Amino acid sequence: MTINITNKDADKLTRTFAQMEGVGLTEAIVIAMTEALARRRSNESPVETAARLRAEFGVELTERARKPLPRSVYDELSGDE
Repeated sequence: MTINITNKDADKLTRTFAQMEGVGLTEAIVIAMTEALARRRSNESPVETAARLRAEFGVELTERARKPLPRSVYDELSGDE
């Protein structure tokens, strides 16, 4: 698969990074994306994300909301009976 970088800033950054790492452009992109994804995953856990969104939108997580719904609810939604 061919990678075509048409943005001048992206091209310059990619080439600079590749030169710093001593690798080709494709490997530079793989390294950069791997690092970016790892950084995103370590910044905030799913539980932390949920808590942040609840706070942002003013949603209160009550004890009632913590209790799982019975299986029959999911069966009804999926059409299984």
